[in-house]
Amino acid sequence: MQRALEGKVALVTGAGRNIGRTIALHLARDGAAVVVNGRSDRAAVDAVVAEIATVGGRAMGWIADVSDERAVAGMADAVAAEFGGVDILVGNAGLRRQTPFLEMGFAEWREILSVSLDGMFLLARAVAPAMVARGGGAIVGLSGISTHVGTPNRCHVSASKAGLEGLMRALAVELAPHGIRCNCVAPGAVDTVRGAAAGPMPSSLIERGIPLGRKSSVDEIAAAVRFLVGPGGGTVTGQTLHVNGGVYLT
Repeated sequence: MQRALEGKVALVTGAGRNIGRTIALHLARDGAAVVVNGRSDRAAVDAVVAEIATVGGRAMGWIADVSDERAVAGMADAVAAEFGGVDILVGNAGLRRQTPFLEMGFAEWREILSVSLDGMFLLARAVAPAMVARGGGAIVGLSGISTHVGTPNRCHVSASKAGLEGLMRALAVELAPHGIRCNCVAPGAVDTVRGAAAGPMPSSLIERGIPLGRKSSVDEIAAAVRFLVGPGGGTVTGQTLHVNGGVYLT
């Protein structure tokens, strides 16, 4: 039987570990050729490419800072040369910091927004022309619960994700005539390894409690992305899909 994403090309940013790695593996298992992007950790990117190869998938690794316009353009050109273009874009790259607002400098504010928000703009702009030429596509941005519940010490992260969701809603309408669907997945607490810069999980999220009684797994986040980019999500666009065990209800 033909796999649901057979013949599709997916670009997943921040795909060297954790959620991004799992998304890349899920899409590859469903038949997509996957571009595994990372910012600087070549070893991590190469390891995911090797994992995909072991299950019979096609993948290429590419190091690029998604906040760098020239780097994103170079990555898009390389993907076009290797695979012909992108059908699925998953913007998972992001920086998480915890800094009190009264101690936050403008440079840190801009750094956080440059990856989640500016980066998604640059990525979408770079790959959308190929999606149009290929008859459509799907774009998913990884948002988060913080922007919906208000989290202390993370106003820059919350602002970047709120902007990301607004960008996806606008592009969902603007790109719909070209068959391009644009959505967000907003995880809550996820059972994964947090980077040192992210700090501990904000206490405000812990104190709310999780009605289902546990964190989400990385596979559950990847499954939500897979639904949105696959045929089952064919008329879903402009939405934010919350995966948080009931902590935040829309």
